[in-house]
Amino acid sequence: MNTQKKKAGTRSPRDLRAADLRTLWHPYTRRSSLAKEALPILSRGRGPYLYDVDGRRYLDAISSWWCCSLGHGHPRLVRAIRRQAGILQHSILGNLSHPPAIDVAEALTALLPDRRRVFFAGGDGSCAIEVALKMAVQYGANRGDRGRTEFIALENGYHGDTIAAMSAGYVEAFHRPFKPLFFPVRRAPSPCCGTCDWGLKPETCSLKCFEPMEQLLARHARRTAAVILEPLCLAAGGMRIHPPAYLKALAAACRKYGVLLIVDEIAMGFGRTGRMFAFEHAGIRPDLICLGKALTGGTLPLSAVLVRESIFKTFSDRPVDHTLYHGHTFGGNPIACAAAREALSIYSEPDFLPRVQTSVRLLQSGVQSAFAAHPQVRNVRGVGMIAVVELKPKPGLSVAWRNALRARGVLLRPLGDVHYLMPPLTTPPAILRQLIRDWRSGLDEALERIH
Repeated sequence: MNTQKKKAGTRSPRDLRAADLRTLWHPYTRRSSLAKEALPILSRGRGPYLYDVDGRRYLDAISSWWCCSLGHGHPRLVRAIRRQAGILQHSILGNLSHPPAIDVAEALTALLPDRRRVFFAGGDGSCAIEVALKMAVQYGANRGDRGRTEFIALENGYHGDTIAAMSAGYVEAFHRPFKPLFFPVRRAPSPCCGTCDWGLKPETCSLKCFEPMEQLLARHARRTAAVILEPLCLAAGGMRIHPPAYLKALAAACRKYGVLLIVDEIAMGFGRTGRMFAFEHAGIRPDLICLGKALTGGTLPLSAVLVRESIFKTFSDRPVDHTLYHGHTFGGNPIACAAAREALSIYSEPDFLPRVQTSVRLLQSGVQSAFAAHPQVRNVRGVGMIAVVELKPKPGLSVAWRNALRARGVLLRPLGDVHYLMPPLTTPPAILRQLIRDWRSGLDEALERIH
């Protein structure tokens, strides 16, 4: 029987694995790992758990690349998707509109104290980054300042894998082959309180880490369209965590030098740091806010940029045409917007963030207690529902720890020697406690295996 005609539910795990190896190109996956181990083939999800075709259950400790903040199969999201799928599946937003997009735009702008416009960028967060960078450059041109075409970012920052996003968030290990394609971006050292490059402590540092950024702005402001960064935590760049004071100082410097501030909230937004948005910890109002991932609770791809009204007003077509000629086919897809509207309704419930903050305290205190004194641990750090354990270098340990956790039914995706937890925000306390115990036991087991 032709395998293309088989239903996935009737295919054996062995058949599925053979087809996977024969046809799929897995992102961010070394080919050697496919030869060494059988990748889990997931067939369903429920709450914080994923289940594979062999019937094995896994705790999704990274929220499926930081998206599924409400877990898997949330009944309210499922109902919203089903309902919208029977009404309107797709319509472009170019010279057209539809209720789901309007509803999401209203809900997003209601989360902020100042007036904003919502631009639906496409699916992945990198689409939001691309258009935010373009907006920043065209904003300068709209105002007659065509010299502002450059950007400042942080070393180790990551903003996606499209060309402009890679330019802004260059990570050597990921993006080296494509470097000839990038436009130049000036970079300041990325701060990380846990492993401070200046050897200082947060309580006495006086933001020494901000001085290089201040110097770059002072020297190059007239050519700079915007500064872009992930607020509070540089995720894919090594879970490097900086204090709200750094973000507050940056916002003040951008205002001083007339440079726009773009915050990449794609991984940090919607409760991940304990507040709706990470930048709220600093009490600032960024010019452009990039959103994605958890915007739909991780159910469907959707990204957006929230833009200050004063920036939007410069994109008029009279007396000179300053229209933003940019768009993606599936930007603001009605079904994705229906999921986002329901997710936003859940995030905005009065008890949602307080419950997240309770989980934050449990996670951070539990991980500190479990790992702070471990002889193989270089640093323990965290913010919100992100807990990070950075190992002292030891050949083979990082992979062995990840494999030990998978054997225990926990899915992780470490960044070299940096291991982290980013579980769904709705993970029950008992499961969080067990996750911390498994994380610690898995490290000890890994150390025994490689000796």
